[in-house]
Amino acid sequence: MPTSFTVVPVEAQGEERGPAERDGQRQEEEEEEDERDRGSGDGIARESSPFINNAEMDRENMYEGKNMALFEEEMDSNPMVSSLLNKLANYTNLTQGVVEHEADEDSKRKEVKVPRMGTFIGVYLPCLQNILGVILFLRLTWIVGTAGVLESFIIVFMCCACTMLTAISMSAIATNGVVPAGGSYYMISRSLGPEFGGAVGLCFYLGTTFAGAMYILGTIEILLTYISPSAAIFKAEEVGDETEAMLNNMRVYGTCIITLMAIVVFVGVKYVNKLALVFLACVILSIIAIYAGVIKTAFDPPDFPICLLGNRTLSKRTFDVCAKFTESNNETKTTTLWHLFCDSPFLNATCDDYFSLNNVTEIQGIPGIMSGVLTDNLWSSYSEKGSIVEKKDQPSVAGSEETKMSGLPYVFTDIMTYFTMLVGIYFPSVTGIMAGSNRSGDLKDAQKSIPTGTILAISTTSFIYLSCIVLFGACIEGVILRDKFGEAVNGNLVVGTLAWPSPWVIVIGSFFSTCGAGLQSLTGAPRLLQAIARDGIVPFIQVFGHGKANGEPTWALLLTAGICEIGILIASLDSVAPILSMFFLMCYMFVNLACAVQTLLRTPNWRPRFKYYHWTLSFLGMSLCLALMFICSWYYALIAMLIAGCIYKYIEYRGAEKEWGDGIRGLSLNAARYALLRVEDGPPHTKNWRPQLLVLLNLDSEQLVKHPRLLSFTSQLKAGKGLTIVGSVLQGIFLDKCTETQKAEENVKSLMGVEKTKGFCQIVVSPNFRDGISYLIQSAGLGGMKHNTVLMAWPQSWKQTENRFSWKNFVDTVRETTAAQQALLVAKNIDLFPTNQERFTEGNIDVWWIVHDGGMLMLLPFLLRQHKVWRKCKMRIFTVAQMDDNSIQMKKDLQMFLYHLRLNAEVEVVEMFENDISAFTYEKTLMMEQRSQMLKQMQLSKNEREREIQSITDESRGSIRRKSYSSPQSIGQDAQALLTNDYREEEAQLIHDRNTASHSAPVVKASVAAAVPEKVQMTWTKEKFVAEKHKTKDSNVSGFKDIFNMKPNQSNVRRMHTAVKLNGVVLNKSQHAQLVLLNMPGPPKNRKGDENYMEFLEVLTEGLDRVLLVRGSGREVITIYS
Repeated sequence: MPTSFTVVPVEAQGEERGPAERDGQRQEEEEEEDERDRGSGDGIARESSPFINNAEMDRENMYEGKNMALFEEEMDSNPMVSSLLNKLANYTNLTQGVVEHEADEDSKRKEVKVPRMGTFIGVYLPCLQNILGVILFLRLTWIVGTAGVLESFIIVFMCCACTMLTAISMSAIATNGVVPAGGSYYMISRSLGPEFGGAVGLCFYLGTTFAGAMYILGTIEILLTYISPSAAIFKAEEVGDETEAMLNNMRVYGTCIITLMAIVVFVGVKYVNKLALVFLACVILSIIAIYAGVIKTAFDPPDFPICLLGNRTLSKRTFDVCAKFTESNNETKTTTLWHLFCDSPFLNATCDDYFSLNNVTEIQGIPGIMSGVLTDNLWSSYSEKGSIVEKKDQPSVAGSEETKMSGLPYVFTDIMTYFTMLVGIYFPSVTGIMAGSNRSGDLKDAQKSIPTGTILAISTTSFIYLSCIVLFGACIEGVILRDKFGEAVNGNLVVGTLAWPSPWVIVIGSFFSTCGAGLQSLTGAPRLLQAIARDGIVPFIQVFGHGKANGEPTWALLLTAGICEIGILIASLDSVAPILSMFFLMCYMFVNLACAVQTLLRTPNWRPRFKYYHWTLSFLGMSLCLALMFICSWYYALIAMLIAGCIYKYIEYRGAEKEWGDGIRGLSLNAARYALLRVEDGPPHTKNWRPQLLVLLNLDSEQLVKHPRLLSFTSQLKAGKGLTIVGSVLQGIFLDKCTETQKAEENVKSLMGVEKTKGFCQIVVSPNFRDGISYLIQSAGLGGMKHNTVLMAWPQSWKQTENRFSWKNFVDTVRETTAAQQALLVAKNIDLFPTNQERFTEGNIDVWWIVHDGGMLMLLPFLLRQHKVWRKCKMRIFTVAQMDDNSIQMKKDLQMFLYHLRLNAEVEVVEMFENDISAFTYEKTLMMEQRSQMLKQMQLSKNEREREIQSITDESRGSIRRKSYSSPQSIGQDAQALLTNDYREEEAQLIHDRNTASHSAPVVKASVAAAVPEKVQMTWTKEKFVAEKHKTKDSNVSGFKDIFNMKPNQSNVRRMHTAVKLNGVVLNKSQHAQLVLLNMPGPPKNRKGDENYMEFLEVLTEGLDRVLLVRGSGREVITIYS
């Protein structure tokens, strides 16, 4: 939450002292400063830097020379440039996550590790290995055959363009400073903030985990389909059950392999890393074998015959001879194929209609690159699930449609195919571009190697994929391409039939390649999760930040294996691939967004060494990623975005607050600046008006809030909408009050969090509270976002002069809000107001509408009733009718007014007739004025005050003992006796009771109150008064006014009469209301009557539990118009 400070310049208080005194004070201050934290010359602790370790610095060596004596007091926090450069040179980029062997961690840290890997070994080859994988070997030929060469080219080009644009954005981010391990997670979180970083980091983790499942499924498919079909546990009992049996085999073998791989990763990660080069060699050899086979087909195509019945492709798993019958020794014999289509081996047997009408032909599956088969494979051939793979332009006679085809040796399609589904299956084959950035700590020059190696790897793999699409379409027959599992070529891997010297090169190479990719996924994913957990931004995964003694993420590995098992149970490679496509696409989308945001914001720290980027490229990459997500699968895309959104909101509300200087913070600042400039610096339209609060809090000596319920009431009134500024004033000088200011700010912010008050905190340091409050009222807010309403608590102890929020400050605040044209809300008995956890099940909110000052009295109950605390309270509006008013018509008009305002409230008109001023009112006014006048005249020093109080107390006790009617007499009788100058021999007792809790007796505020006990009775006798009078005359000081001869001011009498009468009416109607809202009368124009004003307000609200005094700003805040 942003916080601003108002620093008030004040004059030095020591200027009036003598020279010797000032010197002594200066010497003491210098000694105190020397004893402070020597980290800075001004005593303020500086932010620590990863490059500066104060504990390691040798202070004696630092101050040895005198060339830098001018800066020596700041050397700890601001070191010399030579020291900084020395530490930068020795800085080692430790990976953010796992420390491989913490046992000898200390010894390793002392040694400076010098990275050795260059661009080729450190970036290019790892990216090549991660990009080329299972899809190339198992699905690319099927994609080409199904989508055709042209559409396949479009699919591959879109995916490769997406990764290329992402690589450009990633290169810009990766070269903008040092990137520790964590790859895309680190880059996104530090560029877009912890919320986006955590959400996308977890999505990237899920994508990597499901990639592991996909690689394992690919491994099992190669094993059970092409290497050892007899190893299958589940066999198809009936024809057509092969797919279900295969899925069950995948689940069993997959669970075993994931367990085995997890054990391998747990036992020894270093062996997995050492075997990475072997797995890469298998991939490269397989690709070389494919290109070699393509070249060989130009002059010597391999012999892979395909058997066709009409235009339908036959599976050669169940027969050898591609013919209906054979002739040997002039004898015609039926073949195995005949047995599959006919009910007997004889020539006169009843056969399948289509089998009888069409001939069996045999064609070459791989006619070669010079055969011209490319033109046949240019166009797509999508099909429904369970349809037969047919050859285009092949003569065929249609048979009876009722013929049952299940059980016949045709090659069927296992899933329905369409363009968008193929995009989802293919995209995982272009992922893996982050492999280089993940190794940035091991590179000799990461800022040069990462862009070069990644872009070269993407260019190489894009060329391989695009060329393979054209070569596959030019060399292989279309029906073979659409035969996913190679059933027409004796169960061989289709791409293997093209390879040279043997199909087994591809089979063995792809098997080890997928095995290695699965192991690396199980190695990398737990470390990524551990890095996120150790950042502490997602509380519920912090347990996964722990591991073995050497830093291995044990718990994260278990979770990864569990999630991987979910993918294994899905069992279908074609179903798992779109899932991980979603997560990777979302990750890449946010990498592009991060680059675009940083570029457009032009933050000073955005200085990437990679210069070949532009925000339009990043935006295009982001748009392409989003489009591909919905192209692949719109429902998977929505699910992935929902998961990321839930994680984002969870981190926002429950996660640790991190300040990483991310772009979203900068974007928020730019947006706020733009919005502030757009907001007119003036009052909003009446329709848009809502109370923008400045809440004035009182703090105690420990900088804790005195009235927390004021913030509760604020949150109930605001409900998180609009502007709220919580302000407070500390008395003193800012240089001396820095620590107290920070402590007060922390306490206020903490309480705001507890009370769920959304707003800003502003602490002002001022020589006195009066000026500090004035500064807040004048300067709080920014531009058009300024407060229009001030909320404060009623000063309960306003009669105590030691109270720092005295009645003078209060009245001045009322005047200043009026001068600033701001509304004022004063909550009396604030400690009785409800907390946010309380709920009123019944009761009323009573509005006493005495004068109209903008309609704020109508608006506030409506806003309060939006909150759960006040929701079940009913709104009642009372207005006062004078003698000349028609109360019946007033009620009708008020009901119509409320109807147009769309407010539901009960209406009642209270009649107040003119009557004589009561003796009680007269007595109360006279007592108030006597007290004020007496205390103004008594200007005694503290010692004289104490002696005077003691003598007054003693004399009053003696007087009480002497008099038989010692009970307090009516003040009105004493006043009448004094006014007629009929002095009696009895004392005229004036009783001053400082315990004002009951408000049943008049309160006398005296300048002597600082030394007066909790209850003080001052009895003035005639003799005492005359003696005091003579004493002041002898001392040539202006004498006391004869308070016993004074008459009350008629204006004050009328004001007191109004307060007493109105209080009686309010008590009669609203004594049991949950909240009473009253018009707050303004202070007198003559400042001499300020104390009387406080007394009027006290009388007006006497006997009410919860009161909100409302003083409008003078402008309309509610309207009947739409």
